[in-house]
Amino acid sequence: MPIRKILVVDDSPTERLALHEVLTRNGYLVVTADSGEEAITRSQADKPDLILMDVVMPGMNGYQATRTISRHDDTRDIPIIMCTSKGQETDRIWGMRQGAFAYLVKPVDHDELIARIRAIG
Repeated sequence: MPIRKILVVDDSPTERLALHEVLTRNGYLVVTADSGEEAITRSQADKPDLILMDVVMPGMNGYQATRTISRHDDTRDIPIIMCTSKGQETDRIWGMRQGAFAYLVKPVDHDELIARIRAIG
């Protein structure tokens, strides 16, 4: 499945903008959400090909949103890459157990991110 549309989920406007710029520069269509709750809604409505998910957000965190998206019939096939400041091995393991396809620690290396995206699609 080629990756065309990517949902970027992060409560930081600066982080959303930085990811938006690097992704659009590489030919991807980007939609954004600023919370876990909005990520679930947007994933069902927009049907992105990939989701980049922050973990630390007010309200529903990225782990909870990832678990919900990866277990819902309409969205379970959307790969999720967690992009977070939580860099402990236990954090990575927990993220993967929630349904993440990959786990990157901030600051995210943009070249590595694009390589991971291309490897998926």
